[in-house]
Amino acid sequence: MNRPKIITHMHIAIDGKINGPHLQTEESHKSQREYYNLFLGENAYYNQHKGWLCGTETSAIITGYKKPELDETVTEVPEGDFIAVDDAAMYYFTLDGLGRLGWEKNTFKYFETEAHVVELITEKTSAPFKDMLRRKNISYIIAGEERVDLAVALEKIKAYFDMPELMVNGGGGINWSFMTEGLVDEVSLVITPIADGDANSQPLFAYNEKYNKPTPVAFNLEASQVLDDGSVWLRYQVKK
Repeated sequence: MNRPKIITHMHIAIDGKINGPHLQTEESHKSQREYYNLFLGENAYYNQHKGWLCGTETSAIITGYKKPELDETVTEVPEGDFIAVDDAAMYYFTLDGLGRLGWEKNTFKYFETEAHVVELITEKTSAPFKDMLRRKNISYIIAGEERVDLAVALEKIKAYFDMPELMVNGGGGINWSFMTEGLVDEVSLVITPIADGDANSQPLFAYNEKYNKPTPVAFNLEASQVLDDGSVWLRYQVKK
């Protein structure tokens, strides 16, 4: 498979949670900046990628849970993928197999980084939704019939954007899907020195009984480092 190297790069609390009340604390804000600097900062450690990928739930938060502005009278659009911008400095890829994200523009800004949005959709995604993406100049890649095929999506990302690396930045469900399909090469964790005990917060990895199983995966520790704010940065290679 001709795909980018996949690095799961995540910011987590000591208890392994990726969201929850701890995100609003001073400690978490400092740690998030350290996390950002490692893959998007001026002197980023990870510098061979031109984008990062998140799941639908993460993107729903980014879009404020807005519904897409659809023209239901549209019955067809041109066939195939739609690459609106092929020379962006950075791309934000998001899974959206059901076509439910209400983007208002074709870029997303994270700290100082502005990235062009690329939707990963399916053959079943509706014509009105694809029409909405085209009207807003948002790129989309079709991968899979009813569910986004991650392997196909990665091959297309490699072909369109010639990326040696791609960062995968969760949620837990998409992180685990990439892992169980054997598509992750490295795991990078920035562990902020805080926890909140929220049992409903999402963990780093979370299986979905519709798609995968809670199958153990082992790792080799490659490096560890204490960051300036007291967070710990761990890098693991996945045991194949």
